[in-house]
Amino acid sequence: MADLFRQLILTSRPWSFTMTAISVSVGSALAVPGGGFSWGLYALALLGSVLMHAATNLRNDYDDVTSGVDSPEVPTARYRPHPLMDGRLEPRQVRAAAYALWALAAGIGLFLAATRGWTVLWIGLIGCAAGLLYTAAPLRYKYLALGEVSVFLMWGPLMVAGAYFVQRQRIDGGVLLVSVPFGVLVALVLLANNLRDAAFDGARGIRTLPTLLGPRRGLRLYLGLIVAAYAVAVGMSLLGPLPRWSLLVLLSTPMAAKLLRQMAREIPLDADAQTARLDTVFGLLLVVSLILGGLA
Repeated sequence: MADLFRQLILTSRPWSFTMTAISVSVGSALAVPGGGFSWGLYALALLGSVLMHAATNLRNDYDDVTSGVDSPEVPTARYRPHPLMDGRLEPRQVRAAAYALWALAAGIGLFLAATRGWTVLWIGLIGCAAGLLYTAAPLRYKYLALGEVSVFLMWGPLMVAGAYFVQRQRIDGGVLLVSVPFGVLVALVLLANNLRDAAFDGARGIRTLPTLLGPRRGLRLYLGLIVAAYAVAVGMSLLGPLPRWSLLVLLSTPMAAKLLRQMAREIPLDADAQTARLDTVFGLLLVVSLILGGLA
């Protein structure tokens, strides 16, 4: 039983939960000015969001393996554990675990909806539908070149605004604006993954942005969006709604410049992991700046 749990945890890709933690933290930190911040509500929003993220990752692996999209030749399998494809887990175990995690997240969501407002319910339903239909029939929209758009919306406006609503019981236009640069960077993690896998995906008829645009234009999009994310963050720091403290995100620019040079030379095997590290550093600096701005 202990080994089963260990393999399920590996399949859920816990290293990716930092992105969810930062999205929830950004939305929650935006609620600090004016008081009324609750650590308990923050913990519930974070736990529910991480459970949904883990369930989506499990279902993603289940669908990709059972449909034949993932095989031992897939580039991802060369640098991260893939217990389902390796035969250390059975498909039914992964599917059952995914639904169990969604059920737990639903319990938290219903509690927050009943105590903070039913808007939480609609946000949760949209998140569940997006996670389930990402690779599951009938939509499987990840393979319709819509994955990056969905990731941007889920980890940007939806999750950030949802965490803010849990604290303040309203949606604010400024919060939606602040969610944009971080949502873009999270979407770029998937774009980096798809850029690396473009040849593999193209040979299998899988539609992603790089297979539709071509590797060169896909790479230009990646590079341009990183620059745009920083430009938007700086603009909002100078003009609002972000505090001037948010210029702290510029401390991550050396890391971004190094990644841009690397991607321009050759897309590394761990391109998505490197992008996720940039996303994490940028996000942590943004959260710190929001806390400092709120306290000030």
